[in-house]
Amino acid sequence: MNILYAIILGIVQGVTEFLPISSTAHLTLTAKLLGLVDPAHPEAWTAFMAVMQLGTLTAVLIYFRKDIMVMAFSLFHDLFSHGNGNGFRGYGQDSRLALWIGVGTLPVAVIGLAFKHVIEGALTKTTLVIAASLVTLALFLWLAEKVARHIRSLQQVGWADALVIGCAQALALIPGSSRSGTTMTAALFLGFTRETAARFSFLLSIPAVFASGLYELSKVHGAFDLGVGNLAVATVVSGIFGYASIAWLLRYLMKNTTMIFVWYRILLGLTLAFLVYNGMFGLN
Repeated sequence: MNILYAIILGIVQGVTEFLPISSTAHLTLTAKLLGLVDPAHPEAWTAFMAVMQLGTLTAVLIYFRKDIMVMAFSLFHDLFSHGNGNGFRGYGQDSRLALWIGVGTLPVAVIGLAFKHVIEGALTKTTLVIAASLVTLALFLWLAEKVARHIRSLQQVGWADALVIGCAQALALIPGSSRSGTTMTAALFLGFTRETAARFSFLLSIPAVFASGLYELSKVHGAFDLGVGNLAVATVVSGIFGYASIAWLLRYLMKNTTMIFVWYRILLGLTLAFLVYNGMFGLN
């Protein structure tokens, strides 16, 4: 790997991490085309991607820094004041939202640990799995757009909503599904507005991506011959483009549907299936 490849991977990660089109799919396909994925050691590429996600995590933390600070201080206050003497009933909405993010993180933590070897293995790097996930989630996102009411706000998120969206986040462990795609789809089914679906999706990603990145950080050095410097460059670039991606998507969803992503996913998924079927580009 060289610096140019690192920059390309960083751009791909940053642009696709927050769009409902699957950053894992785009990164893995890009890396395959660049000859960076070793079939004998697929877990090394999983580690590289997870660490690189710390760059886009930083983008989330910076973009939503005010929201995060408000939730943190509110939760700290309510915990030590016991909800101003009223117990949990006295907790403010910001405190509750912080707790619901924790609730929503439980499914991906449990499933991620239970199926760690499968997730890190070769099966999840298979192009046909990625293609099938791209198309399947596209159909669910299309259905969500058709039946969604788009009336609920971030202040109306409850523990049950967080758990359902959290279970959807766990499906993103399958490459091609997309963390933002699965969580936004679930939120739309629950009646939230598109902007709220995106915002909660981004906030919910923080604990999972942070834990995954730190876990893989301990294994990435020496696991794959891509270079520490290249990893650092890719991570920084992903953070810069990730910040821009967040800002763009939130503005876009204020006035537009997610149908452009639905059609993109279907087109990409079918194209990949065609290429694999015809043995082109060595995608397998």
